[in-house]
Amino acid sequence: MNRSLLPLLAIAGCATIPAESPVQRPVHTYSIVARDPATGQLGVAVQSHKFSVGTTVPWAEAGVGAVATQSLVNAAFGPRGLELMRSGLPAEEALAELVRSDPGEALRQVALVDASGRVAAHTGSRCIAEADHETGEGFSVQANMMLNDRVVLAMARAWRSAEAPFAERLLAALEAGQAAGGDIRGQQSAAILVVGARSSGRIWKDRLIDLRVEDHPRPVEELRRLYRVHLAYEHMNAGDAAMERDDMQAALTEYAKASELDPTNLEIVFWNALTLATGGHLEEALPRFRRVFEAEASWMELLDRLPNSGLIDRPTADEILRRTRTD
Repeated sequence: MNRSLLPLLAIAGCATIPAESPVQRPVHTYSIVARDPATGQLGVAVQSHKFSVGTTVPWAEAGVGAVATQSLVNAAFGPRGLELMRSGLPAEEALAELVRSDPGEALRQVALVDASGRVAAHTGSRCIAEADHETGEGFSVQANMMLNDRVVLAMARAWRSAEAPFAERLLAALEAGQAAGGDIRGQQSAAILVVGARSSGRIWKDRLIDLRVEDHPRPVEELRRLYRVHLAYEHMNAGDAAMERDDMQAALTEYAKASELDPTNLEIVFWNALTLATGGHLEEALPRFRRVFEAEASWMELLDRLPNSGLIDRPTADEILRRTRTD
């Protein structure tokens, strides 16, 4: 590639430039890394005027720590920071090693929190103003290329004052950053990543929340909506677990909470109904099936196919289809 084109391509977001290159794509961003003192969970939340910021800035590993790497981003800081903390280095020493080994450190912004809640942050001297960070007990907020110098202060204040579950405190910090002015160029993408306090050895179970908004006019608002959908599915799963325990009342309570959080989601209603029907509670399931089928008839065809996969027996499926067609 003609190197004279690299700055233009980087600004336009059209090039992926290696971390060792002196010219990189700026990730003008505000973010938070934190450890939840109540649960030990670790998390990162971020918003940027950049497409798909969630693929670049947030990194976290259960029982190890979390990293946000931004500004003229060195993406290697994410996995390398986790590797250093995994080896036993506290956040401050891991950060020192990252900065020491990077000739472009003046252009970088990075923050780390380790599994013990120790934090460290770096804002390079050449990060685009307004650029700053603030660390506190178990958290760090950082921002660059902001509209004003109030964004970091607003985020830190929101984190400290929010009385809510961990993920919601992270979202509150993003919302406060946007309300204070946010990125000077506006909004585009956002992400939240939360992992467990301890590693189970199964990454897919340790990653508790992993939500991304790739391109949206109000990404933080959309991220909040996706979080509500995530909670709805958590309640749906809890309802299924209650059915396995034959606790009908608990199941109905959880299913109701799921529907309240995401009332237009036919998927939630359908699978809740199926769980009720296969658990021997056909009468409770029928109104739910009817609601889904009236909204979209193709779900009837799906139900008709499920006996072949063993998810419901043929007589029960036929009974549901008969009664929802004729009632």
